Amino acid sequence: MSLYVRDDDVRRLAERLKEATGAKTVTDAVRSALLHELERVARSAPLSARIDKALALADAMGPMDPGFDEKAFTDRLWEGL
Repeated sequence: MSLYVRDDDVRRLAERLKEATGAKTVTDAVRSALLHELERVARSAPLSARIDKALALADAMGPMDPGFDEKAFTDRLWEGL
């Protein structure tokens, strides 16, 4: 799918971004800008939404093992250092 920019101001902004970032092409500059904006939007999600996502990931991992020995596990990690 092609993206056509018909707005001269937007085209100039894309060119400025390309020059400012040292991107090889305007496409690379726009791709980078879009990815950064998506990351910024994701980080600005409400805390409750981010917590809900974290809880869903924890739930997907399944229940905790009541017999898991955290101290023994940590000690084994430190043995290799």
